Amino acid sequence: MNSLIEAAGLSVLRRFDPEAAHGLAIRALRAGLTPRPGPVTSQRLACTLAGMHLPNPVGLAAGFDKNATAIAPLSAAGFGFIEVGAATPLPQPGNDKPRLFRLTEDRAAINRFGFNNEGMDAICARIAAAKRTIPVGLNLGANKTSTDRAADFARVMEAARDHVDFATVNVSSPNTEKLRDLQGKAALAGLLAGVMEVRGTTPVMLKIAPDLTEAEIADVAQVAQDAGVDAIIATNTTLSREGLRSVHRDQAGGLSGAPLFEKSTRVLARLSTLTDVPIIGVGGISDADQAYAKICAGACAVQLYTALVFGGLSMVAQIARGIDAHLERDGFAHVTEAIGSRRDDWL
Repeated sequence: MNSLIEAAGLSVLRRFDPEAAHGLAIRALRAGLTPRPGPVTSQRLACTLAGMHLPNPVGLAAGFDKNATAIAPLSAAGFGFIEVGAATPLPQPGNDKPRLFRLTEDRAAINRFGFNNEGMDAICARIAAAKRTIPVGLNLGANKTSTDRAADFARVMEAARDHVDFATVNVSSPNTEKLRDLQGKAALAGLLAGVMEVRGTTPVMLKIAPDLTEAEIADVAQVAQDAGVDAIIATNTTLSREGLRSVHRDQAGGLSGAPLFEKSTRVLARLSTLTDVPIIGVGGISDADQAYAKICAGACAVQLYTALVFGGLSMVAQIARGIDAHLERDGFAHVTEAIGSRRDDWL
């Protein structure tokens, strides 16, 4: 019955403008109208990431709950950890609408939000007040009008460090002009140094783009290792439009969803050969097979978001349980044993 209700709800949401539908989905979450199986776990799934204890390795990627208004219901949706934001020092409206496009034929989305959010003070206050049962992290961003974007990341880190379980340096969004320039070796090293200086004891992660060259991936690996970040999130959205069929395929912005799966998995596999820093695999996951494939390619945990638009929140628990079944099938006593076990398939 619950699956029928969810399917009906998704069908209704798809009749709305994508951004309006997203707002309605958040309201449904807060009203208790979505699945809440609680954290899904088992002896095989429970794991540690950056010193945090996770009931399972399936996380929510940043961007779904931008303003941290649905932490409690999301914490009960089956995830092992969630990430909210991105938060910038000052509130900002983001780019002009429309800025979110549903690519149904491709099971994908294109967004050019531009870090629309209510600002770090409001978001950090909500995180501090939220009832949560799993680790909650914050994606750090920079204001569009900032004259020192590296300093913005440090400001948000300082504001958030006592309230979050981890923080993610996001220099890989394609929707803030020149933000991706901060992925260059020298700029990234300087930015991370500023964030690490004020983080206290909070784990810091780095989120990278999928559109990096082999040399750029090597640079990122080196800088991340030298900076002492606790994990690398691979990857954010792509600027590629290869193979898309939807009428919205040429919209500007970052592409997420099914078409990103192969590209992002190859980046994480390559990255895992270059560094010992734990990697979180993101991009194109819509079922347990794909989540497990990222783990076997070298990820210690995974995140998803766009697939929820098409499959609903019930898929979170299904994916976690499916990973558990795959581990049992392959004779792994624990998820850590599967990490990188099929990396060569992606190199």
